[in-house]
Amino acid sequence: MSNDWVDFKEVKEHTAIEQVLNRYGVQLRHVGRHELRGRCPLPTHTSKSSVDSFSVNVHLNAWACQSASCINARDGHAGGNVLDLVAIMERCSVRDAAIRLRDRFGVPVASHPKPFTPAPAEPEEPNQPLGFMLRGVVCDHPYLSSRSITPYTARAFGVGFYGGTGLLHDRVVIPIRNEKGELVAYAGRAIDGSEPKYRFPAGFRKSQVLFNLHRARQTGQQSVIVVEGFFDAMKIYQAGCHNVIALMGCTMSDHQAQLLIHRFSQAVLMLDGDEAGRHGSAGIASRLSTRMNVAVLHLPDGVQPDQMASKEITQRVGGYCREKHALGR
Repeated sequence: MSNDWVDFKEVKEHTAIEQVLNRYGVQLRHVGRHELRGRCPLPTHTSKSSVDSFSVNVHLNAWACQSASCINARDGHAGGNVLDLVAIMERCSVRDAAIRLRDRFGVPVASHPKPFTPAPAEPEEPNQPLGFMLRGVVCDHPYLSSRSITPYTARAFGVGFYGGTGLLHDRVVIPIRNEKGELVAYAGRAIDGSEPKYRFPAGFRKSQVLFNLHRARQTGQQSVIVVEGFFDAMKIYQAGCHNVIALMGCTMSDHQAQLLIHRFSQAVLMLDGDEAGRHGSAGIASRLSTRMNVAVLHLPDGVQPDQMASKEITQRVGGYCREKHALGR
């Protein structure tokens, strides 16, 4: 078997994780369109209190277990792909797991590797730095205080109400900077319930930016806290953890993943406590876990980081940041 060649990519693409779970007799319940959840079947699971910690995203063909026993056994990795699952269940190498899956499920792969021909990279036009800054931004607007954002934090981020003309008229504006600290866009948040809730300039590509990355990298820390939204990031920063970035959504692009991998050794996922957030966490953990340590912090149903008090935030993420001073107190 050691001399047998196998194509990992082909095996992963042709083997559904549900097939593998059924073979092991694992029964999970549906908790969403693509997500299954239930008791962890891994032999590394020793926790008696974590009875509902194992989740599977059938769309991404990925799994994760949030039990500390499983995460510790995998050096901080919360989950992985179908090959990782078989390797753990059968206590074998990933390569042997791929060969076993190929033989069991009749994966149609070649008997020798094909010559590697790099696919031509699609040109990506980066977000260009803006040639202006908005003036007259009010950082102590009542809307910000209603979101528990202090004037000190608002000024640190340049966030405030903009009464000028144009696309962002009468909205709270949020400056967005790239990893170099260059201003590339403003997001405009509606404060009167109008739609869209957020406005972005035409041509702006969220997939190329991580909000607050330029500040997070300046902390010199190896861990980074990952949240969904602007206000989530500001509340965690305000609580004293400056190594925080926001995805501006619940998914992560390839470019965003590379930005994290190149600058940090651990990602701490703290997405919203809803179905989208849980799906996003599972997908991101699967993507990052082969390149860096990943920890997933699950919030209660319906809870978002920006709704939490500073004390609760530091209780959850304080161990992943060195800065303990809360801002604006």
